[in-house]
Formats: sequence, C-alpha cells, structure tokens
Amino acid sequence: MTLDPVHVDDIASMAGAIATSVDDADHDDIARTVWEQWLDPLRATDGGLPVVEALGDQQLYAAAIDDIALADSPFPTVHGLDSGTINPTTFKNGLVLDVAHAAMASDPSNLDLHRHRSIVMTVHTRDRTAHFDDEWYRSDEGYGRRRVLRAPRVSKYAEGVVHALSLYLAESSHALEHAEKVDDLLLLDGPLYPKELLSWQDRDAELRDLAREAKPKQVVENYVRLVEHFVERDVPLAGFVKNPAAKNVVKTVQKHFRESGGGDVPWIDDTSFFVHLLERGDGVDHEGRETNALTFTNWFVSRGGADRQLSADGDAFGIDRELDPEAYTVTFFVLYDPRTDVCYRVEAPYAFTKDPDVRENLMHHLVRDVAAERGPPKAIAKADELARVSGVEKAALRRKLEETLSSGSMRTYDDVRWHEGEGE
Repeated sequence: MTLDPVHVDDIASMAGAIATSVDDADHDDIARTVWEQWLDPLRATDGGLPVVEALGDQQLYAAAIDDIALADSPFPTVHGLDSGTINPTTFKNGLVLDVAHAAMASDPSNLDLHRHRSIVMTVHTRDRTAHFDDEWYRSDEGYGRRRVLRAPRVSKYAEGVVHALSLYLAESSHALEHAEKVDDLLLLDGPLYPKELLSWQDRDAELRDLAREAKPKQVVENYVRLVEHFVERDVPLAGFVKNPAAKNVVKTVQKHFRESGGGDVPWIDDTSFFVHLLERGDGVDHEGRETNALTFTNWFVSRGGADRQLSADGDAFGIDRELDPEAYTVTFFVLYDPRTDVCYRVEAPYAFTKDPDVRENLMHHLVRDVAAERGPPKAIAKADELARVSGVEKAALRRKLEETLSSGSMRTYDDVRWHEGEGE
C-alpha cells in the first residue's frame, strides 16, 4: 500500500477545501437557465444556422424503469454493429499499424451472421518503395474478409491515423456488406459518423491536408452511402454513444456568456451539462438520486463541431450526396440512467427523425432497452462482445506480429510495469 490512512485523510481535507468554494446548486440553476433560454435554438455568436435546435417540442422526460423495461419494442428485430482494435503499435523497423475487427450482431440471435467478420490492418511507413495489397480477400469459408490499407504519410499523428482508418473502415464496410440482412433497425456502437476523421478538418494543417486525401474520404463516403442505403430501404439507422464527448453546446454557450459579461459556464463538456439537467435528487440511493426512472431529452438537430461536416452547411469532405444534404444532418437525444450515473447520446440522421413517429419509435426502443439491460441496448452489447479484442488477445497478436515482421514493438516502462495483457 502506497497511501497510509493519514495520506487519505490529507487528500480528503484538500477536497473539502475545494468543496466549500463550489456550490453545485448554482450549477443546476445555470443549467436550467441554459435549457430554458438558450437552446431553442442555440446559434453561433457569428450568426448563421443554429448549432443546436429542438426537433419538435423541447422537453425533459422521465420513464419509470419497471414499466418501460417490460414494454414491447416497436422493432421486431434489431441489429448492432461494432469494431474493436488492438490499438496502434509502433515497431522498431519504423512501421506503425493498427488492426480493427468488425462484427454485426442480431437480436434475436443469428449465429450465421455473427460468424461474419471484417478485418482491416492499416500500416504507416516512411518507406516509399513498400507496397501493400489494397483489396479485400476472403477467408474462413467466405465468412471473413481482410484488407491491408496503407495510411497516407504524416510526420505526426501516425498512431492516431492508423487507428481511425482501421476502426472506421472495418465498421463502415462491414455495415455495407451486411446491410441487406437488417430488416427493422441497425444500431452502430458509437456515433453515427466517424467523428475522429471529420474533426481533422478543424485540426492543424497536416490533418486538414490529410482529410482531402482519397483514403479518409473513402471511409467517410462509406457512411454517406450507408445512410442512403437505409433511407432507400426505409430501415432506420442510429448510433448509440456510450461515452459522449461533444462540446458543441457548452462551447457555444460559453462564447455567448463571455460576450454578455456573464462569466464562465461550469461544465467542461455537454455531458456534464445534461447530467445536471437530468439527474433528479431527493431519492433513495446513497448519493440522494432518484433511481426509479430514466430521464431523457427531446431530439435535437446538431450542426456544430464535427457534426457540421455532414449537415447542409458542410461539404461532407467533398463527397457527392444523393439525397438532400439536410437528410444527413445529425440529430440526437440524451439519456441518463441514475442507477449507474451514466449519460448516453443517441444519434440518427434527419432523414429518419424528421418523421415524428420514427423518432418516437427510436426513443421508445432505446429507453426500453437501457432500462431492461441496465446499460447499452442488447444488440449493441452483443456486437461489442463479438468485436472486442481482449487484453490477452492484444498481447498475443502483438507477439505474432513481431514474429511475422521480424521486428519487436517499441515498449515503454509502463508496458513492463503493468504486465500488458495479464489478468484479463
């Protein structure tokens, strides 16, 4: 043990000193003010299209967990899709690579579908003479597909680039490959669009230039075609974000507050803001929360941050869009589970949520499933289980890659300290 009881007491005393200077009740009041006065719509300080605006009536909702968990779903079958990676690995011979592994799950289960996998290895090298195959190859009696992708050359960000390209290419191509098998609803494990790639447009010059290259554009185009395919078949598509990191609301409100002399907002991201809105007190758990109901917002249209790229106001990386550009716009609602004190964000294209019945059905199903599963929807959880690469598997794969490439991976002291892959 590195901390004695006296050290724990010291840390608690330090936190106590901070707590006396922060009144959390004030944060609740500010959150209510933002909700009531700023969000319908929330415009950027320089005008233009709203960054966030309500789709339908702006309201906060609550659903009794015991009742909604037992309700029927409006979707007879639900499919989930996820992609897992081994995480970026740098080798002593200069290669940087990541491997992503995508799978689709069905609820009720379809074991034949579950066997299908798409594997993408993205490689970054400074060797201009190196050549890698860039085609899909079949394996596992046709159930598997694999592809090696050479990443565009960068002087920085090589690990982030190989990770994003592997993850999103595996996910989007697997979704397109098996789209016809989805009859009622497809849920992506994560955002509707590849937010990490879309954010390159707003990063430094090297990433902005990279965003114009063919391979990143190909990945983004896969998501555009996915939306078009599901709109054509009239089958809803949505993304379930377990760890939302959006800051569009908070950053925009902060700018308005400063321009009006109102000081700083107390939240670091939108999730913190929505938790203040949706968390209900005077309850029965040890922190005073009411835990008998899930709380959630109405649907919103989002055109800020990375979401701007696929809105009518964005250029979608220069990709031709077959539908009205507004159809691709991200819409979302936020769902809070007091049992776990976790906030989720559900995203869907405006092409579907412009229909009040569709957005009601999507909201009903997602709230129902989270209530019943005490976490992500069942189809998402099943896809995550299929696609996840465990710590033990990651360590074994890295050793296999080292052997195949005849080059060891670059290690840090933390790899030694934490005995990577052990105990999982």
